[in-house]
Amino acid sequence: MTRLTALDLPPVDPMPEETQRYLDICQEKLGMVPNVIAAYTFDIAKLNAFTAMYNDLMLGQSGLTKLEREMIAVVVSSVNRCWYCQVAHGATVRQLSGDPALGEAMVMNWRAAKLDDRQIAMLSFAEKVTKASAEVVEDDRQFLRDHGFSDRDIFDIAAVVGFFSMSNRVASAIGMQPNTEYHAMAR
Repeated sequence: MTRLTALDLPPVDPMPEETQRYLDICQEKLGMVPNVIAAYTFDIAKLNAFTAMYNDLMLGQSGLTKLEREMIAVVVSSVNRCWYCQVAHGATVRQLSGDPALGEAMVMNWRAAKLDDRQIAMLSFAEKVTKASAEVVEDDRQFLRDHGFSDRDIFDIAAVVGFFSMSNRVASAIGMQPNTEYHAMAR
């Protein structure tokens, strides 16, 4: 069996009932427990904090579609060269878009993808925030507004970038491996 990470952090035992239900739901809905979730089972408080933030940002109410949020995750992960997130979220982009080429382009070079002007504006901003957030100025935010994004949308873009910047760094630093199932998804 392949290790989830380079660290030896076994899951808590016994697993709390509520956590086990969550893992069972992942298995039922996804056909697997994502390694990013399994890796956090050594500390249930950290797992709960991680999943609460992820679920709010990626599944909660937003003017951004689920696909747009996943596209942001892939761009951030590509800039940060996070193997786990490039594989996992690239697969999700393929799945949500129904376009395997889009998922591949997003991972390799998002500028090669067939995107509309709104998506290009969003992803350019996401890339800038990932690389140099202190260099974001009002013109950058106005550019997004000019492409139909509300101030709430701009906050959501920045929050998704921030979450994945953190997650990428943790995943890379601990050698987190992507689930093998992601490689074959939506191809």
